[in-house]
Amino acid sequence: MKRTTITQLKAHLSALIDAVRHGETVLILDRKRPVARLESVLAGDTQGPEGRIMRLERAGILQRGRRKLSKRFLSRRPPKARAGANILEALLGERRGQR
Repeated sequence: MKRTTITQLKAHLSALIDAVRHGETVLILDRKRPVARLESVLAGDTQGPEGRIMRLERAGILQRGRRKLSKRFLSRRPPKARAGANILEALLGERRGQR
């Protein structure tokens, strides 16, 4: 959590709002005493699935799709593993960077 005085807040408001937009919380001090907290309204509900998605978007880890999935895509059956394939080994190999 960043800390700033009222004077610094006035001088650097745009930069502080940009930091808040990226998930930072700013504590505002008046004569070394906390008087207010500046935080994103988007960060209010980070407990549910929607809040987690928003947090991942802000961090740049996730990007939401812009279009709806087609009915054809949703009705397809998931692919099946080849005969004799070990899905767990394939997953572990991918995580180790062997793929």
